[in-house]
Amino acid sequence: MLLGIDTSTRAVGIAIYDGNQVLCEESWISRRFHTVELAKAVSENLSRAGLATADLDVLAVAIGPGSFTGLRIGLALVKGLAFTNQIPVIGVPTLDITAKAVPPQDQQLAAVLSAGRKRLAVGWYQAGEGGWAQDGEIENLSLEELINRINQPTILTGELSREIRQAVKDHPSITPVEPTLALRSPKYLAELAWERWRAGDVDEVLSLKPYYLHKGNPIPG
Repeated sequence: MLLGIDTSTRAVGIAIYDGNQVLCEESWISRRFHTVELAKAVSENLSRAGLATADLDVLAVAIGPGSFTGLRIGLALVKGLAFTNQIPVIGVPTLDITAKAVPPQDQQLAAVLSAGRKRLAVGWYQAGEGGWAQDGEIENLSLEELINRINQPTILTGELSREIRQAVKDHPSITPVEPTLALRSPKYLAELAWERWRAGDVDEVLSLKPYYLHKGNPIPG
């Protein structure tokens, strides 16, 4: 039984997954009340699924890039549960979760989320045997820089605001996904983490840290 938590941005998500089905999933836009809302939501979802913390075999958490405060809150809760109950933890890059929702195709995928100050965290992906695989570094780009970087057929997904969709609608190489497919869903966090857990690939709880993206300081892929 796996509990997944994503607090990377204002779009918060929780999922409970047993490898066969998603027992419970909840997503909402937090108005900067992650601390108040998260623990209560976790408790309610466990109760809804008929589970207690003792029933959990593994925890999963989105590790960024994303909001400094949001990532810290999610990781703190997961680490607290892990240390108290001796549960293994798996950290999953936030843009991998975003990419997972899009069916792999024979073209490049760009997954984005807001990096603040009108900039975007951008992850580049290529389709492989097991789905999308990160291709290069996560970058901090302006919308104009992102558009200028794309010169081959590219699927665009993630936090696509009205401004982004308007800016790329006539670009010959960019195909934005529909809004429902662009939603970062915690069930994909759970699925990615489950695959790693079944392979015996877990993270060291004490050393697990969020990724913070700064301008001019890309995160290695």
